Amino acid sequence: MSTKTPVSSEKDETTIADTVRQRIFLVVLVATMGALAFGYDTGIISGALPYMTSPPDQGGLGLNSFTEGLVASSLVFGAAIGSFLSGFFSDRFGRRITLRSLAVLFVLGSLGTALAPSVPVMVAMRFLLGIAVGGGSSTVPVFIAEIAGPRLRAPLVSRNELMIVTGQLIAYVASTLLSYLLHDELLWRYMLAIAMVPGLLLFIGTFFVPASPHWLVAEGRLKEAKKILKYLRETPREVRHEMAEMKRQAKAAEHGPSAMTLIREKWVIRLMIIGAGLGFVIQFTGVNGFMYYTPIILKSTGMGTSASIAATIGNGVVSVIASIAGIWAVSRFARRKMLITGLSFVITAQILLGAVLTFLPSNLTQSYLALACILMFLFFMQMFVAPVYWLLMSELFPMQLRGVLTGAAVSLQWIFNAVVAFGFPPVMEYAGSTTFFIFAVINVGSLFFVVSMLPETRGKSLEEIEAHMKEKFGEKSQTADAN
Repeated sequence: MSTKTPVSSEKDETTIADTVRQRIFLVVLVATMGALAFGYDTGIISGALPYMTSPPDQGGLGLNSFTEGLVASSLVFGAAIGSFLSGFFSDRFGRRITLRSLAVLFVLGSLGTALAPSVPVMVAMRFLLGIAVGGGSSTVPVFIAEIAGPRLRAPLVSRNELMIVTGQLIAYVASTLLSYLLHDELLWRYMLAIAMVPGLLLFIGTFFVPASPHWLVAEGRLKEAKKILKYLRETPREVRHEMAEMKRQAKAAEHGPSAMTLIREKWVIRLMIIGAGLGFVIQFTGVNGFMYYTPIILKSTGMGTSASIAATIGNGVVSVIASIAGIWAVSRFARRKMLITGLSFVITAQILLGAVLTFLPSNLTQSYLALACILMFLFFMQMFVAPVYWLLMSELFPMQLRGVLTGAAVSLQWIFNAVVAFGFPPVMEYAGSTTFFIFAVINVGSLFFVVSMLPETRGKSLEEIEAHMKEKFGEKSQTADAN
């Protein structure tokens, strides 16, 4: 009997572990429906824009280079507002309620863009959709990080990026299939209407997932938080340890400085600067210039419209493969090392693309080499840079201000995204292939920023990260440095 009991116990522990992982997986799957909608909405515009440039009497909206950039970037400006406001909303009402509200905006915005009769209405509806996209982009990583626990945080938060690029891949495949199978002047409206699906799934799913235990503890709802942790953790020891850390943190916040005082402390300001800087880093790689305008880049080499749209499937496939590799990598390598490696290859790809477009004649060879450079760029961007950015956004900021500061940092990221989205078509029109050399120079500056400013967060709980940041960048640390 003594030999059977450990085996039975081991089987029970394995069963509990599998059950808990399935529960957490379900929560992450629901939350990342917001990321899927985010990816689809940002990806589908590259397939819809070429058809929207047709005159109104041919089913389009008669877009020119200015209104093209306006339609693409209006979602991004909305996302900047949405991510900022959702930070306050999620801290006040909780992450789950925030996601449910954003799901309603996803559906309304998608329907509005599909039915838009004119450019002003399209811009307004894309802006509304952007509020949902931005809100989801700041709320989803935080919600997952608070649900997952220290051991699973890195790979599970990185699934947010995987779902973003999966949404973009679905958008590229859908736009390609529709462009080849349907010869309808209203084709672009069908492309945009499909975006309602992940929004509906997110809305329904939020009724089947728990609230964030971290947020509940911060609100003083300890019994509810403990009940959720028991549901989401494998052992009572994990529950006790996390509850103790969260209660200690909540008590420190209660007896410590107020939110308005805390936000003015030097260590928090330093983290805000890092968060804002990382937003610049990820967007001024030029990633969304490729995501939104790859068909336009390839058309400049002589490739046809349908073939250019079809080529974006390569963008989506490479991004998904790279994101899966990124999920594996973030659990094994330091955040700083991944960002430095990724940016180094991004710079190389930008230089190569600029050279291909500058020195080769416009023909099929140039088209395929340009696409190869774009795919190389996207692989290293989506494996090494993007997942680390979203992971850091869920880790860097103190619990007392996590929703607000994450929202503010992601909001700035969306503003940088808007600058790239709005500026890319006219800059390409004016500077041509030199555009990519400009991006390469900017990315050298980004690489220097990461090397000189970014702290390491790997291997720490959210509470340990907060204590580490306060010690590293706080008043005592700066006084010691001065001495």
